[in-house]
Amino acid sequence: QSYLKDLVYGGIDGTITTFAVVSGVVGANLDTGIVVILGLANLLADGFSMGVSNFLGTRAERQFLNKVRIEEQEEIRLIPEGEREEIRQIYWRKGFEGELLEQVVEVITSDEKVWVDTMLQVEHGLLLKGPEPARAAWFTFVAFLAAGSVPILPFIINLVVDDGIPAPFLWSSIATAGTFVAIGIFKARVVGTSRAMAAIETVAVGGAAAVLAYGVGWLLRGIADGL
Repeated sequence: QSYLKDLVYGGIDGTITTFAVVSGVVGANLDTGIVVILGLANLLADGFSMGVSNFLGTRAERQFLNKVRIEEQEEIRLIPEGEREEIRQIYWRKGFEGELLEQVVEVITSDEKVWVDTMLQVEHGLLLKGPEPARAAWFTFVAFLAAGSVPILPFIINLVVDDGIPAPFLWSSIATAGTFVAIGIFKARVVGTSRAMAAIETVAVGGAAAVLAYGVGWLLRGIADGL
Protein backbone atom coordinates (compact mmCIF):
# COMPACT_ATOMS: atom_id res chain seq x y z
CA GLN A 1 0.00 0.00 0.00
CA SER A 2 2.97 2.35 0.40
CA TYR A 3 3.08 2.83 -3.38
CA LEU A 4 -0.69 3.08 -3.88
CA LYS A 5 -0.50 6.87 -4.13
CA ASP A 6 2.14 6.63 -6.85
CA LEU A 7 0.17 4.06 -8.86
CA VAL A 8 -3.14 5.92 -8.60
CA TYR A 9 -1.58 9.34 -9.18
CA GLY A 10 0.39 8.14 -12.20
CA GLY A 11 -2.53 6.20 -13.65
CA ILE A 12 -5.11 8.95 -13.29
CA ASP A 13 -2.81 11.72 -14.49
CA GLY A 14 -1.56 9.65 -17.41
CA THR A 15 -5.07 8.90 -18.57
CA ILE A 16 -6.37 12.43 -18.05
CA THR A 17 -3.52 14.28 -19.75
CA THR A 18 -3.28 11.93 -22.73
CA PHE A 19 -7.03 11.86 -23.28
CA ALA A 20 -7.11 15.65 -22.93
CA VAL A 21 -4.49 15.92 -25.69
CA VAL A 22 -6.48 13.49 -27.86
CA SER A 23 -9.70 15.41 -27.21
CA GLY A 24 -8.12 18.74 -28.04
CA VAL A 25 -6.66 17.47 -31.32
CA VAL A 26 -9.93 15.79 -32.31
CA GLY A 27 -11.83 18.93 -31.38
CA ALA A 28 -9.56 20.88 -33.71
CA ASN A 29 -10.38 18.35 -36.46
CA LEU A 30 -6.75 17.38 -37.06
CA ASP A 31 -5.47 14.18 -38.67
CA THR A 32 -5.13 10.84 -36.92
CA GLY A 33 -1.35 11.00 -37.34
CA ILE A 34 -1.22 14.23 -35.36
CA VAL A 35 -3.32 12.64 -32.61
CA VAL A 36 -0.81 9.80 -32.34
CA ILE A 37 2.27 12.04 -32.49
CA LEU A 38 1.05 14.49 -29.86
CA GLY A 39 -0.38 11.69 -27.73
CA LEU A 40 2.88 9.72 -27.68
CA ALA A 41 4.96 12.85 -27.11
CA ASN A 42 2.77 13.80 -24.16
CA LEU A 43 2.84 10.24 -22.84
CA LEU A 44 6.63 9.98 -22.74
CA ALA A 45 7.48 13.55 -21.76
CA ASP A 46 4.84 13.93 -19.05
CA GLY A 47 5.43 10.42 -17.74
CA PHE A 48 9.15 11.09 -17.39
CA SER A 49 8.49 14.49 -15.81
CA MET A 50 6.07 13.03 -13.29
CA GLY A 51 8.44 10.22 -12.38
CA VAL A 52 11.35 12.59 -11.83
CA SER A 53 9.18 15.03 -9.86
CA ASN A 54 7.94 12.22 -7.63
CA PHE A 55 11.51 11.03 -7.09
CA LEU A 56 12.67 14.51 -6.07
CA GLY A 57 9.65 15.11 -3.84
CA THR A 58 9.92 11.74 -2.09
CA ARG A 59 13.66 12.17 -1.61
CA ALA A 60 13.10 15.65 -0.15
CA GLU A 61 10.66 14.19 2.40
CA ARG A 62 13.23 11.58 3.41
CA GLN A 63 15.97 14.22 3.68
CA PHE A 64 13.72 16.36 5.88
CA LEU A 65 13.02 13.36 8.13
CA ASN A 66 16.75 12.72 8.52
CA LYS A 67 17.36 16.41 9.28
CA VAL A 68 14.74 16.47 12.04
CA ARG A 69 16.06 13.15 13.41
CA ILE A 70 19.57 14.60 13.75
CA GLU A 71 18.17 17.71 15.46
CA GLU A 72 16.21 15.61 17.96
CA GLN A 73 19.22 13.41 18.70
CA GLU A 74 21.31 16.51 19.38
CA GLU A 75 18.66 18.01 21.67
CA ILE A 76 18.37 14.76 23.63
CA ARG A 77 22.12 14.74 24.21
CA LEU A 78 22.34 18.43 25.12
CA ILE A 79 19.12 18.96 27.10
CA PRO A 80 17.83 15.49 28.08
CA GLU A 81 15.63 16.76 30.90
CA GLY A 82 13.89 19.23 28.62
CA GLU A 83 13.23 16.54 26.02
CA ARG A 84 12.08 14.14 28.75
CA GLU A 85 9.62 16.77 29.92
CA GLU A 86 8.30 17.07 26.37
CA ILE A 87 7.56 13.34 26.37
CA ARG A 88 5.87 13.71 29.76
CA GLN A 89 3.67 16.55 28.48
CA ILE A 90 2.79 14.67 25.30
CA TYR A 91 1.52 11.62 27.16
CA TRP A 92 -0.09 13.69 29.90
CA ARG A 93 -2.23 15.29 27.19
CA LYS A 94 -3.12 11.78 26.03
CA GLY A 95 -4.60 11.02 29.47
CA PHE A 96 -1.69 9.38 31.28
CA GLU A 97 -0.93 10.58 34.80
CA GLY A 98 0.71 9.67 38.06
CA GLU A 99 2.85 6.56 38.29
CA LEU A 100 1.67 5.22 34.94
CA LEU A 101 2.78 8.43 33.22
CA GLU A 102 6.23 8.18 34.80
CA GLN A 103 6.53 4.55 33.73
CA VAL A 104 5.70 5.47 30.14
CA VAL A 105 8.26 8.28 30.19
CA GLU A 106 10.89 5.96 31.67
CA VAL A 107 10.32 3.23 29.08
CA ILE A 108 10.45 5.64 26.13
CA THR A 109 13.46 7.64 27.28
CA SER A 110 15.50 4.57 28.25
CA ASP A 111 16.14 3.84 24.56
CA GLU A 112 17.42 6.74 22.46
CA LYS A 113 16.10 5.33 19.18
CA VAL A 114 12.61 4.82 20.62
CA TRP A 115 12.83 8.27 22.18
CA VAL A 116 13.77 9.94 18.89
CA ASP A 117 11.21 7.95 16.90
CA THR A 118 8.49 8.97 19.36
CA MET A 119 9.40 12.63 19.03
CA LEU A 120 9.38 12.38 15.24
CA GLN A 121 5.99 10.70 15.14
CA VAL A 122 4.14 12.40 17.99
CA GLU A 123 5.69 15.86 18.14
CA HIS A 124 6.43 16.44 14.46
CA GLY A 125 3.80 14.16 12.89
CA LEU A 126 6.32 12.50 10.56
CA LEU A 127 6.15 9.01 9.07
CA LEU A 128 9.20 6.95 9.96
CA LYS A 129 8.94 4.76 6.89
CA GLY A 130 7.94 6.09 3.50
CA PRO A 131 8.29 4.98 -0.09
CA GLU A 132 11.77 4.56 -1.52
CA PRO A 133 12.28 7.48 -3.97
CA ALA A 134 13.45 5.46 -6.98
CA ARG A 135 10.66 2.91 -6.62
CA ALA A 136 8.04 5.63 -6.14
CA ALA A 137 9.26 7.30 -9.34
CA TRP A 138 9.24 3.99 -11.22
CA PHE A 139 5.70 3.10 -10.12
CA THR A 140 4.48 6.55 -11.14
CA PHE A 141 6.17 6.36 -14.55
CA VAL A 142 4.94 2.83 -15.34
CA ALA A 143 1.38 3.61 -14.21
CA PHE A 144 1.42 6.79 -16.30
CA LEU A 145 2.57 4.93 -19.43
CA ALA A 146 0.23 1.97 -18.95
CA ALA A 147 -2.93 3.97 -18.29
CA GLY A 148 -1.98 6.89 -20.53
CA SER A 149 -1.52 4.66 -23.57
CA VAL A 150 -5.19 3.63 -23.51
CA PRO A 151 -6.66 6.81 -25.08
CA ILE A 152 -4.35 6.70 -28.10
CA LEU A 153 -4.53 2.96 -28.82
CA PRO A 154 -7.60 3.22 -31.12
CA PHE A 155 -5.84 5.92 -33.15
CA ILE A 156 -2.65 3.85 -33.42
CA ILE A 157 -4.70 0.89 -34.64
CA ASN A 158 -6.48 3.16 -37.09
CA LEU A 159 -3.12 4.38 -38.37
CA VAL A 160 -1.30 1.06 -38.80
CA VAL A 161 -4.17 -1.24 -39.83
CA ASP A 162 -5.38 -0.92 -43.42
CA ASP A 163 -9.11 -0.96 -42.72
CA GLY A 164 -8.71 0.75 -39.36
CA ILE A 165 -11.60 1.03 -36.96
CA PRO A 166 -14.65 3.28 -37.24
CA ALA A 167 -15.03 6.22 -34.88
CA PRO A 168 -11.66 5.93 -33.09
CA PHE A 169 -12.49 8.83 -30.76
CA LEU A 170 -15.62 7.03 -29.59
CA TRP A 171 -13.60 3.89 -28.83
CA SER A 172 -10.95 6.02 -27.15
CA SER A 173 -13.61 7.61 -24.94
CA ILE A 174 -15.07 4.23 -23.98
CA ALA A 175 -11.66 2.72 -23.23
CA THR A 176 -10.62 5.77 -21.23
CA ALA A 177 -13.81 5.71 -19.17
CA GLY A 178 -13.19 2.02 -18.48
CA THR A 179 -9.66 2.83 -17.34
CA PHE A 180 -10.94 5.50 -14.98
CA VAL A 181 -13.45 3.06 -13.53
CA ALA A 182 -10.76 0.40 -13.07
CA ILE A 183 -8.42 2.84 -11.31
CA GLY A 184 -11.21 4.05 -9.05
CA ILE A 185 -12.23 0.49 -8.11
CA PHE A 186 -8.60 -0.48 -7.48
CA LYS A 187 -8.11 2.49 -5.17
CA ALA A 188 -11.38 1.85 -3.35
CA ARG A 189 -10.60 -1.83 -2.88
CA VAL A 190 -7.25 -1.08 -1.27
CA VAL A 191 -8.38 1.74 1.03
CA GLY A 192 -11.81 0.29 1.77
CA THR A 193 -14.05 3.06 0.41
CA SER A 194 -17.07 2.93 -1.89
CA ARG A 195 -16.12 1.49 -5.28
CA ALA A 196 -19.02 3.20 -7.01
CA MET A 197 -18.14 6.63 -5.63
CA ALA A 198 -14.44 6.18 -6.45
CA ALA A 199 -15.28 5.18 -10.02
CA ILE A 200 -17.68 8.10 -10.46
CA GLU A 201 -15.11 10.49 -9.01
CA THR A 202 -12.32 9.48 -11.40
CA VAL A 203 -14.63 9.44 -14.43
CA ALA A 204 -15.97 12.89 -13.52
CA VAL A 205 -12.50 14.42 -13.14
CA GLY A 206 -11.25 12.89 -16.39
CA GLY A 207 -14.42 13.79 -18.26
CA ALA A 208 -14.22 17.41 -17.15
CA ALA A 209 -10.63 17.69 -18.38
CA ALA A 210 -11.55 16.09 -21.71
CA VAL A 211 -14.52 18.43 -22.22
CA LEU A 212 -12.33 21.46 -21.55
CA ALA A 213 -9.63 20.26 -23.96
CA TYR A 214 -12.13 19.34 -26.66
CA GLY A 215 -13.82 22.73 -26.28
CA VAL A 216 -10.54 24.60 -26.65
CA GLY A 217 -9.64 22.55 -29.73
CA TRP A 218 -13.07 23.14 -31.25
CA LEU A 219 -12.93 26.89 -30.61
CA LEU A 220 -9.44 27.17 -32.11
CA ARG A 221 -9.96 24.79 -35.02
CA GLY A 222 -9.92 27.73 -37.43
CA ILE A 223 -6.31 28.44 -36.51
CA ALA A 224 -5.36 24.84 -37.28
CA ASP A 225 -7.20 24.98 -40.61
CA GLY A 226 -5.19 28.04 -41.58
CA LEU A 227 -1.83 26.39 -40.96
